[in-house]
Amino acid sequence: MSRVLELFHLIADPPSAVVRRYVVDYALEDRVRFRNVAFEEAEAAWRELGGHTTPALWDGVHLHQGAEAVLARLQAVVNLGRDF
Repeated sequence: MSRVLELFHLIADPPSAVVRRYVVDYALEDRVRFRNVAFEEAEAAWRELGGHTTPALWDGVHLHQGAEAVLARLQAVVNLGRDF
């Protein structure tokens, strides 16, 4: 059973939109939990993990920040089936 990845994002942020579209296009919705940092609880969790850039993806070990890093991590999930 796979753990759920956490995607920290902002709705109005274009790079976040690119990553959200990737999640949908590759049917990863069951493996990626969307966390909108506009909400206090999500922002606090993101900041606690060292967040400073959206989008950011927490894989349980590392916080991948910026669209390029997040997409690379998600591609590993799609191409290699590697959640962690």
